[in-house]
Amino acid sequence: MVRPASEPVYSIGAVARMLGVTTAALRAWEERYGVVVPARSGGDQRLYSRDEVDQLGFVERLMKSGLQAADAHRVLAQRLQEGMTLVPDAEPRSGVSILLAERDIYSAQMIEYVLRTEGYQVTIALDAREALDVFARTTPDLVIVELVISGGVGVELCRELANAGARIIAVSSLAVGDAAIEAGAEAFLRKPLDPLQALSTARDLLGTSALVSDRDPVRNA
Repeated sequence: MVRPASEPVYSIGAVARMLGVTTAALRAWEERYGVVVPARSGGDQRLYSRDEVDQLGFVERLMKSGLQAADAHRVLAQRLQEGMTLVPDAEPRSGVSILLAERDIYSAQMIEYVLRTEGYQVTIALDAREALDVFARTTPDLVIVELVISGGVGVELCRELANAGARIIAVSSLAVGDAAIEAGAEAFLRKPLDPLQALSTARDLLGTSALVSDRDPVRNA
């Protein structure tokens, strides 16, 4: 399926954390029920769209209310046929730090403004080395990486940051989301960025959206 360029892409690990389930449960739901079937990268990694995360969140909430997985997926399939909205937005939390590794100062300032107006603390790094130094000093809750930073080393920067424990949104005007996800990014956004889409994706990964509020501990299918 061809997705809109601005639509974020999430790894299976990110989706599991966002929903409070295991990756094994997500795989089992896909194989058993076939309602939410993510795309695959060239390296056979599952790549979930925001709509698919919404749908899985709907399933998780139904199961939390007492339905079995099979019944929850049947309800989801019916709702999708009816074209119903599944998940509303929620208010973000304040006091969360974000590192923005972006080569274009104007683009960085635009995203910084949107994130700051929502209460996030934002630091900008204009090259890869500075981004690594800032991450080592401050350990931000989330890093947004422009993949062409410092001459195009963004994928490797994602790998180094992920190895250091970072949660990462990769962004680029190039169709390189697969490589970013495989390097450790948890989500990918195509440029030009929609600031509200970037904010929504940050909320998802930081646990400040309706998808991740009031979750139970991780559980199996």
